[in-house]
Formats: sequence, C-alpha cells, structure tokens
Amino acid sequence: MTYAMGASLQTAVYGTLASDPALDGMLAGAIYDVVPQRAPDLFIALGPEDAVGIGDATGQGARHDLRISVVTKREGYSAAKAAAVLVSDALLGAPLSLTRGRLVSLRFLKARARRDEGENTRRIDLWFRARVDDDNS
Repeated sequence: MTYAMGASLQTAVYGTLASDPALDGMLAGAIYDVVPQRAPDLFIALGPEDAVGIGDATGQGARHDLRISVVTKREGYSAAKAAAVLVSDALLGAPLSLTRGRLVSLRFLKARARRDEGENTRRIDLWFRARVDDDNS
C-alpha cells in the first residue's frame, strides 16, 4: 500500500485541466490548488482527496477519491454547470500521464451542487476515483 503517487496524480489532474482549451477559454487559467483571496467570479479548486492502499504480491497501488470544485459568485448555476461539464470531459477524455506510477483507471463518482450562504457562492463538487499502480515497487 502506498501514497507515493499522490503528488504525481494531482500534478497530472492539474496539468490536464490547465491545458484544456475549452476550460482555458472559459476560466482564463483560474484553476487553483490554493485559492487566492481575490479569486475571479468563476474558478476551479482542486480539493481534498481520500486514498486507500491497494496492493498484493505483484505490486503496490492506491485508490484516490478526488474532489474538484467549480465555484462561482455569479447568479444561478449555469456557468458553474458548463464548467463542470468541461472538467468532466477533460479528465475522462484523455489519459493522464503521471511522473510516478501509472493510472489504471479514472471514473466519475458523483457531483453535488449547493449554495454557500456564508461565502455567497455557488459550487459544484465533482468526485472522481483514480486507481494508480506504483511502477517503482
């Protein structure tokens, strides 16, 4: 069991989203690991993850459940939903290249749209499940 591919997986997810032309056209690069204080009115935030080790006599790996949030200060959910579609299409439409290990599979798990009254934002949290194997084990 290992968490060795955690950083590599995050880098690959970020790189895939940041290099997607449709997302860039909509967000102008507003994809964050750490959201700045003066964030634009529509952005993507890489969020928490849960990882569980998966290994056997042939090798080590892990299952990562990743949250990617689309956040907006705009009225309604239309822009956030359009961005969420692009996130899903980008991640599920192309293979992710990891600097350590290899991606065995990536699939969509669930989404939740809600309004955050405290921050006066709307957000859509998208959960994906990645299965990775460590080729260094």
